[in-house]
Amino acid sequence: MKTPIGAGLILLLLASSAAIAAPRSVTLAVEGMTCVSCPYQVRAALKKVDGVSKIEVSFADKRAIVTFDDARTDVSALTRATANAGFPSRLQPDAAAAR
Repeated sequence: MKTPIGAGLILLLLASSAAIAAPRSVTLAVEGMTCVSCPYQVRAALKKVDGVSKIEVSFADKRAIVTFDDARTDVSALTRATANAGFPSRLQPDAAAAR
């Protein structure tokens, strides 16, 4: 009898954590973009991060606006992805709050 109750409790916990998760958007200041093809590389790096659903990269503004599932990834994974592609990034201070 303990097993079905335990399994039910685990399913309930998993369902409740999924309900809490929400899409979140952040703006990253991206360093090192020196040409118009750089945003494509930044976008490709961010696209590989599990949970990312939308990416807008601006060469002119040197920024990336990323929408992601905060239950599957976080800002540090996003900044790590851009840095690994050769474009260090950081959360823009004025965009620290989720939109």
